[in-house]
Amino acid sequence: MNTAPLATPPLPMPSGPITGPAAWYGTDMARRTDWIHTFTSTELAELDAAIRAFEASGTPLIEITEASFALPTLGPRLKAILRELQDGRGFVLLRGFEVARYSRAQAATAYMGIGAYFGRPRSQNAKGHVLGHVKDLGLDINDPNVRYYQTTRRLHYHTDSVDIVGLLCLKTSREGGESFIVSSTTLFNEMLARRPDLAPALFVPYATDRRGEIPEGMQPWFDLPPLSWLDGKLSGIYARQYIDSAQKNFPGLPRLTRWHLEALDLYDALANDPSVHLQMAFLPGDMQFVHNHQILHSRNDFVNWPEPERHRHLLRLWLCPKEARRLPEAWSQRYGSVTPGDRGGIVVRGMQLKVPLEAE
Repeated sequence: MNTAPLATPPLPMPSGPITGPAAWYGTDMARRTDWIHTFTSTELAELDAAIRAFEASGTPLIEITEASFALPTLGPRLKAILRELQDGRGFVLLRGFEVARYSRAQAATAYMGIGAYFGRPRSQNAKGHVLGHVKDLGLDINDPNVRYYQTTRRLHYHTDSVDIVGLLCLKTSREGGESFIVSSTTLFNEMLARRPDLAPALFVPYATDRRGEIPEGMQPWFDLPPLSWLDGKLSGIYARQYIDSAQKNFPGLPRLTRWHLEALDLYDALANDPSVHLQMAFLPGDMQFVHNHQILHSRNDFVNWPEPERHRHLLRLWLCPKEARRLPEAWSQRYGSVTPGDRGGIVVRGMQLKVPLEAE
């Protein structure tokens, strides 16, 4: 057992395992369907009417709100789903949207209109994009400014820098690209049961590479623990690939000890355990929403179709609900603020918000 001293004393952590709906296992969820909401014919008709009405209004898509995207029946259901996202299992899959019926602009309108019921959209990069494109752009991940979602490479388990992240599947790949999600609550419980000596290492800060998207006055990395415990709630923020790249790209940072690395390796191994995580394959039109504070997500390597117009393509939203949980003040170095309804995303000097309908 490694008993290396902590470079930083651990922050508060739970005294024992955490119970409740957030502590789920993939093998159990795979046998259930209550996390899948299939749109009814009434809800699909409401979506279609809302798309047409918003389109006719001439309102810029960046200004879409609940009020400008009326969903009389589906809207209350989405509010119930938001409560489940934040206080329940932490994820949902919305299925049955007939994306092939609509233009790119119309599909984006439906997606952002649904997202407006969950929270305000936040910028996902230094370009100010509130509508992201998860698509292979042929970029080299060895470029320190390139992010993994812009390649065909497998994404390790991570969280995004906002309260809720959503994905809308436009087109699937020829092979691979399956989505994986895992509960950070379950990971903590398993760590505590298997290696209680390593569990505190999840509550100390790790430098994480910003990959060139640096807010004014900030370092090119941020220092936060993978897990935080506040108000009886466990919240996670984690990107192992960018912890590793910070160690590689910034030699002046303190080096991680064997104790830190063993903890992160076990955390990753548990996330990759098929009994712990849940795998799902997207269909065109599927919308997945996850609560970043409770859920880590990943995806497989994938192989695209030969024809560029058939390439795997997902739209992404980062959403910030007013009803969000309280977060530790230290998170402001990544979220810009910890004020519910006004936090998260990537904000750099001179940035203007925009809704690109094509990958840039």
